Amino acid sequence: MANSTHNADYQLLLAVLRAVRKRLGVSQVELAERLGNTQTFVSKCERGERRVDAVELVEFAEALGISPLELMGEFLERRRGGPSPKTRKAAKRQNP
Repeated sequence: MANSTHNADYQLLLAVLRAVRKRLGVSQVELAERLGNTQTFVSKCERGERRVDAVELVEFAEALGISPLELMGEFLERRRGGPSPKTRKAAKRQNP
């Protein structure tokens, strides 16, 4: 499991988080206020400069007024569109 914010799946998760926030018409400033944090914090999280843990992801979803399961469902649906980095590596090992 990659621990980097540059991991393709993690970048997809951040893209989903941004897309949901924008679709709901919530600014970074408004989301930050709902989280009790700063706009800079939200921006750094969305850009991958600060890694979001599972508890924070739940807090982001709740602050957006959606279920954490709904947020993860959208992530998983979009992730199904292509193989994960692990799947690509495994396929290369099997078919050199």
